[in-house]
Amino acid sequence: MATQITNSPDRQKALNLVLNQIEKSFGKGAIMRLGDAQRMRVETISSGAMTLDIALGGGLPKGRVIEIYGPESSGKTTLALHAISEIQKSGGVAAFVDAEHALDPTYSAALGVDINNLLVSQPDSGEAALEIVDQLVRSAAVDIVVVDSVAALVPRAEIEGDMGDSHMGLQARLMSQALRKITGSISKSGCTVIFINQLRQKIGVTYGSPETTTGGTALKFYASVRLDIRRIQTLKRANEGEYGNRVKVKVAKNKVAPPFRIAEFDIIFGKGISTVGCLVDLAEETGVITRRGAWYSYEGDNLAQGRDNTVKYMEENAEFVAKVQQQVLDKLNTGVPVSANTLKQAEEEMEDTDDDDEE
Repeated sequence: MATQITNSPDRQKALNLVLNQIEKSFGKGAIMRLGDAQRMRVETISSGAMTLDIALGGGLPKGRVIEIYGPESSGKTTLALHAISEIQKSGGVAAFVDAEHALDPTYSAALGVDINNLLVSQPDSGEAALEIVDQLVRSAAVDIVVVDSVAALVPRAEIEGDMGDSHMGLQARLMSQALRKITGSISKSGCTVIFINQLRQKIGVTYGSPETTTGGTALKFYASVRLDIRRIQTLKRANEGEYGNRVKVKVAKNKVAPPFRIAEFDIIFGKGISTVGCLVDLAEETGVITRRGAWYSYEGDNLAQGRDNTVKYMEENAEFVAKVQQQVLDKLNTGVPVSANTLKQAEEEMEDTDDDDEE
């Protein structure tokens, strides 16, 4: 049986003395009691998708490293641009490090990004890109920095070398060094840094997924949140053809809330995330809006036939949207479970994987 430790006045005096010495040597805030640390309380910003905010436990955390990865054309950059838009709406400053040299100002503006005040950098090398990120973070004047993408952060030695030269592990070492350097500054400044990453295939994998992300494993460790985004359905209309994608985002890692939650939402071509579509899905799950057959109704009154028509009706009635949103939030605050804040989908996916392995 463990003996009880007694905190005598002498021990408390010695503790206070060493705490004062540490603060004197390393600055105020170098060490603190966790309950007294104001900046330890994690604030969040909206991702632009209500379902994803719920899956994340409130939104994207401020002052943290976030990684968004997935296949091509799955919505990675769109999700990051929506986060920039949300920051700008609240009066924050955003920066976009365009290592791919592929940022579309017209599309960004359509998503709500204030392109006139968006800081954009198109660096020539990976070292330059990460040095720019470091200086922006250390300034404490920028609220969010997006790096698009890790795969495009080409080390200077590779650029200056000949085509076909081998540079084993060079990009991984670059990312590891950069993250060691900027992580502390990110936490102190409260700046959110989003790294967009691409997928690659590992060679010779027999069991498990052969997919991996570029840039080594350092980002996986330093990231507080990792989002795996996948396109699961192409949205079509009879008279329009394809008009968007249905995507699924799995919270593969989360240090500030329970991980492995799954959120689904629509990305409309040329418009971005359908916020009203997210609201319709949540309203149906919480019982604010009911569906009988193809008809959606609210408090006994039919709204429209079919989900698309319901979304269109709500987009044309802003006051009704605000009313439904408040009722949905009230339901969620009382603990009503929805798919985005439960592990049901993740458990079903794990069961499906186990079945495949047995086969």
